[in-house]
Amino acid sequence: MPDPSAGETLLFAFQNDRLLVLEDEEVRVPRASSPEELEIETSFRQPVGYLDGGQAWALEVPEGVEAPEGTAFRDLRAIFAAVDEEFFAVAGRAKQIVGWHATHRFCGRCGGVTEPVEGEPAMRCTRCGMMHYPRVSPAVIVRVLREDEILLARSPGFPKGMRSVLAGFVEPGESIEETVHREVREEVGLEVENLEYFGSQPWPFPNSLMIGLTADYAGGELTPEPGEIEAADWYRAEGLPELPPRVSIARRMIDDFVARRDDSRAST
Repeated sequence: MPDPSAGETLLFAFQNDRLLVLEDEEVRVPRASSPEELEIETSFRQPVGYLDGGQAWALEVPEGVEAPEGTAFRDLRAIFAAVDEEFFAVAGRAKQIVGWHATHRFCGRCGGVTEPVEGEPAMRCTRCGMMHYPRVSPAVIVRVLREDEILLARSPGFPKGMRSVLAGFVEPGESIEETVHREVREEVGLEVENLEYFGSQPWPFPNSLMIGLTADYAGGELTPEPGEIEAADWYRAEGLPELPPRVSIARRMIDDFVARRDDSRAST
């Protein structure tokens, strides 16, 4: 484990899903020469990389512990629109590491107490020896196009007015392609074709890896799934609704659609 006293550290302290940030106009986390300087009770700490020239640490703060003066706990979902991709990536990793530790204090196979493994991101059961690593749940996020229109939908948990591309978790035994076809069919009743890889993004809500693909409309009537999709429709580049924050892969996929439409119009 790296020496926490070597240089300035950035402290990503989480209490459940809430990150400790400075009470400031910008979203910033406390900086110190070591995690101990934060003067707050922690139950777990681990280095999670580097940011802005300093080492970043993930800290777990027990429920009920008050934030130090000049700081406050804020839900990561509520602030991710105000941070850049590098900050979000480190904060997301810290959140997932803290969440993994909090849910793996005991072995899921035998119930024994677990302990950290030196030199590995793992918890070992002290009774049966089973190793528990941080969980990553793959999910697909798919941009569906119909000629010069993009399919955007609204889930119940979205902020008011916002729409985005479709997404869903990969189920056991499925390929990425099979997941795309199933999710699009289940959520909006459509068939798609011409799947292509777009990109990926770690997504810490709670521990996903978003795998982005593009697809073309192949048939079917738009039929939102009750309880999952409140509304869905086709949009042109010049008439888009409220979109996800730019830090998300969903927004990058939509912005790419707009850029391609602009390039197409410019070349004609």
